[in-house]
Amino acid sequence: MNPRGLRNNNPLNIRRVVGTVWKGQTVEQNDPKFVQFASLDWGIRAAFAILQTYRRKYDATCIEAIIGRWAPSTENNTAEYINGVCRLTGYGGKERLSERDWPNLVRAMAMIECGALLPAGVIADGYALYEKIKNEKL
Repeated sequence: MNPRGLRNNNPLNIRRVVGTVWKGQTVEQNDPKFVQFASLDWGIRAAFAILQTYRRKYDATCIEAIIGRWAPSTENNTAEYINGVCRLTGYGGKERLSERDWPNLVRAMAMIECGALLPAGVIADGYALYEKIKNEKL
């Protein structure tokens, strides 16, 4: 059976927030905790939108800052998550990442979240969707 994040087309396990409606989310939201998207493209696009918000609002531009927000230690083993993403990407924890580094970051985060290494083309499709509508809200 596929991991929950893949069944939801949400490989980074973006949590549901009351009042938040994502572009590309399914009309029926049957998972009580995580957003369900119509396709992987939409779920991956949402992850890039969150990274953009982290950069703009919190100046989170390195793996430590990003993962510290994404997977806080109150709910996760954040240090292990950071180490896993650094190992998978080859980036340092404090290394400043640019938007062009985000596809590798998202691919690594999906591996940590779902245990599945998504094909680079799937990540690229989600990134292309993000680029196409990145100035639109959620």
